Amino acid sequence: MKPRHDAVPSPIMTTPEVARYLQVHQSTLYKLIRRGQIPVFKIGSDYRFDRDTIKTWMADRTRKFQALRPKSGPTPDLEH
Repeated sequence: MKPRHDAVPSPIMTTPEVARYLQVHQSTLYKLIRRGQIPVFKIGSDYRFDRDTIKTWMADRTRKFQALRPKSGPTPDLEH
């Protein structure tokens, strides 16, 4: 069966779907899972992700990152 282009995306995502969504390799996603750094739940032996929770998690991480950046002045030299 072909996927419908007008269909509403599922609120539950699989590991490959989240890896594509975050644009990371699946092994990176599994590291985040093992470290407890990403919200996840299991159904049987499979990991699943709530789409809205992942969006909130990304927004929270973005806010935390932006809070750590200097407000003004030159950006730090990262090549040391």
